[in-house]
Amino acid sequence: MSGHSHWATTHRAKGVNDAKRAAIFTKYGRNIIVAAAAGGSNPDSNYMLKIAIDAARSVNMPKDNIERAIKRGTGELKDAAKIEEFTYEAYGPGQIALIIEAATDNKNRTVSEVKSILTKGDGKFVPTGAVSFMFRRVGLITFLLEKYSAEALENEVLDSGADDFFVTDESFIVVTAIDQLQSVQEYFKGKNLLSENAELGYLPIQTATLPENDQAAFDKLLETLDDHPDVQKVWDNRA
Repeated sequence: MSGHSHWATTHRAKGVNDAKRAAIFTKYGRNIIVAAAAGGSNPDSNYMLKIAIDAARSVNMPKDNIERAIKRGTGELKDAAKIEEFTYEAYGPGQIALIIEAATDNKNRTVSEVKSILTKGDGKFVPTGAVSFMFRRVGLITFLLEKYSAEALENEVLDSGADDFFVTDESFIVVTAIDQLQSVQEYFKGKNLLSENAELGYLPIQTATLPENDQAAFDKLLETLDDHPDVQKVWDNRA
């Protein structure tokens, strides 16, 4: 199974300079804001908030920042601009399909800036639906192979209620239906198998091979998108 989330690069970026750390905290904080706005401030009853908080803690986001993001999401902080989620579709170098998830307080600004990044990076913005049919929306639960063996995790996948799994160089990733993400994560937790993170994401059902001569341009585009403060995650359909 193929697929890519540039989130993994951000997730591992713990030993970075203060400016980069602040940008990372902004991204994770916006996930918390959106989750709190949608489901309330209690992570015990708002699973999406729980996984947003867990992700923020994994990059050492301070408790005060987390609590402030929750309050902003629930409207307790007055005069704070509303943060909304948007999904953009695009092609990158080599005609690789991209789904770009963003969270912003100014949709017009974000659309304009993302379009500019794509144009300068040999990509192009496309209308909604132009590439999303190549992906399916799923739950993704990531385990680090430095902590658990692939065999031990694979033995539990079927009984957990998950749909599938795939393995990367560093991770074992369990794929679930959207509405089964929480129950599957809790199943593994009950087996004392603790995930690195859980999230909703996109897996390609149609893949494409990135030509070797487009590799450098593609990597540069991903890096530039990742550096944009409003871009949360980028998914692609590379084989």
